[in-house]
Amino acid sequence: MSADNRPGRMLDPCLMRPLALALLCIHLVAVATGAEALAQTRAPRGSMTARMTCAEAMALVKGERDVVIAAGSAPERFVSGPGQCNGSEIAELRFAPTRDNPQCPIGYRCREPGFEEWNW
Repeated sequence: MSADNRPGRMLDPCLMRPLALALLCIHLVAVATGAEALAQTRAPRGSMTARMTCAEAMALVKGERDVVIAAGSAPERFVSGPGQCNGSEIAELRFAPTRDNPQCPIGYRCREPGFEEWNW
């Protein structure tokens, strides 16, 4: 057997670079695809708030801390407190209709402040 045909021989570094680059690209595409899937809007959790009691809806938001719930006409993100918002966002108390309360304060909504709300 010649030295080039031995089992376990080292691959030529010139051949390994394209292979390593291809594997890196495949890995990056897989990571980007997974990150994109996580970044998409989450499906609403559970049923609409109109089917819950006020206490149940409040407990859901408090327990999850950050949850998307179908409240009213469209799914909405609710957080348990101002600490769940990004640095530039403000927390606004949100009310949603529940089975026993048409104006249940179930949690907060994070939003960017308007121009007039900045403390200049």
